[in-house]
Amino acid sequence: MNTFIALSLTAISFWYFSIGKAKKPAGHEKLPTSIYDYSFTDIDGKTVKISDFKGKKILFVNVASKCGNTPQYKQLEAISKKYAGKLVILGFPCNQFGLQEPGPKDSIKKFCSLNYGVTFTLSDKIEVKGKDQFPIYTWLTTKTLNGVMDSEVKWNFQKYLVDEQGHFVQMFIPRMKPDDPQVIAAIEK
Repeated sequence: MNTFIALSLTAISFWYFSIGKAKKPAGHEKLPTSIYDYSFTDIDGKTVKISDFKGKKILFVNVASKCGNTPQYKQLEAISKKYAGKLVILGFPCNQFGLQEPGPKDSIKKFCSLNYGVTFTLSDKIEVKGKDQFPIYTWLTTKTLNGVMDSEVKWNFQKYLVDEQGHFVQMFIPRMKPDDPQVIAAIEK
């Protein structure tokens, strides 16, 4: 009986330390661990490498055209210009929250340009949560990848800040405006 208990404890310990502990999320075992290993397709169909932004902070924002937070485009554009040499803003259109980004990429681009003068980079439409979560958002929301915290994208205009070396810094809730003192302090740090 003691041998059986000892073997059982050994098996459980092996599972815990080699399999059960510190696993990457299921299906993501081969994902890169640096944000600079990722790329995306912009709204014009061009490939954008995150590594092109080394040396600058990056603010990742899931955006939508028909949301109560949509006026944040104006503040995002303003801080994009104000901190142009220090900060890159990347907007990721997403239709997962209240179906508030229903149009095709051409209408999204036109809306952003005409209504808010957006010049910062927008991606093609993506999903920021669920089984088809875009890999950049998997990195941003998964502690075992970003090294800082797990989170879930709760609504449009949730913001994630990465520093000049590609380290995750902070997540800002959707209703926190891009020019909020906490966001600005993190950018200026």
